[in-house]
Amino acid sequence: MIASLRALFVFSALYGLAACGDSGSEPPPEPPDALGTFGVGHQQFIVVDAARDDRSLRVDVWYPVDSMDPGAPRTRYPLLGDIALDSDVAVDDAPVSGRTNHPLLVFSHGFQGINLQSIELMEALASHGFIILSPEHTGNAQASPTDSFDEAAANRVPDVTFLIDRMLARNLDPEDAFYDRIDEDRVGVVGHSFGGMTAIGAAAGWAGAEPDARVGAIVPISAVIQADLQSDSRVGPNAGFSEAQLASVGVPTMLIGGTEDVNVPIANNEIGFERITNAPRVYKVDIIGANHNHFAGVCDIGELLIEVGLSREGWPGGPAADLVGPYDATCMPHVFPIEEASRLTNLYTVAFFKRHLLDDSSYDRFLTSEFADTEAAVVFLVR
Repeated sequence: MIASLRALFVFSALYGLAACGDSGSEPPPEPPDALGTFGVGHQQFIVVDAARDDRSLRVDVWYPVDSMDPGAPRTRYPLLGDIALDSDVAVDDAPVSGRTNHPLLVFSHGFQGINLQSIELMEALASHGFIILSPEHTGNAQASPTDSFDEAAANRVPDVTFLIDRMLARNLDPEDAFYDRIDEDRVGVVGHSFGGMTAIGAAAGWAGAEPDARVGAIVPISAVIQADLQSDSRVGPNAGFSEAQLASVGVPTMLIGGTEDVNVPIANNEIGFERITNAPRVYKVDIIGANHNHFAGVCDIGELLIEVGLSREGWPGGPAADLVGPYDATCMPHVFPIEEASRLTNLYTVAFFKRHLLDDSSYDRFLTSEFADTEAAVVFLVR
């Protein structure tokens, strides 16, 4: 299951000690590595950008819900034909929370990937009060791998900007389900791999696109910072960022990566941490033992295929052929546990956006070296 309640109690002991040790007036925060107090709604829709030759994007959105119907059927995320991942958490078309100040996030998937790659993170963020969109980047998705590297790069930031435009327009439409639900001054971008580059590009500009001034915080996960620090041969002039681009990032930034990543080595985050010099706060979170695919749902997808009768031995040469390498490197018993990688990714991403988009200083305690010392698999830096 993709979003189980397994993390709900993982943090309880440490959280209780932290709360007892803080006798100030600030209320204790919700544990950022557990589901928040909101229910989770989900919708899927298609939008068309008339200004870019009627470019069409399929989009999934997760959002907070005030009161969930316990008997409502949970969302099924389609993967291949009738094969779908069953959510433990989300409900399709549940009423959007009535609060009027939800931050807006955009998640960007990897190169030729799928927008459902990080469902557990999407559901976690929605349960903590964020509205989060995940587009399938047409032309650079598994279903439409037609664009070159530079063509794909040129579309990424404009896709993000268009979706922010669209959601803020919905926020002003009295007939829309998202009417008056979004705080337009609290916008962030998070992404993995090529999507991590998209997050940086949203703040720095990328591939000919200007930065989006509305973006107030970014979380690039396993992003290519420097062109020669990646293994992918599908590169072009936009396969990295100049020192000037990185120095232009002026918003809080959290760089997350895995120390065993051979696709986008962790040295990328070291360079980003050194060169993003004008952001008000920069964090670097290295997860010891994680590889590139620990930040995506390869294990959930692989295990689902096995459950429905598509054994691992039958994947080569079939529609799951591209899953073989990532699954073997990420989901076997001898490697770093995917559950722990997901917990830590959720913990740091939720705490970061709570602190830097919602201005909730109670989450500062999770964004320190002292806290990171309690996590055996984390190397943490902050500036």
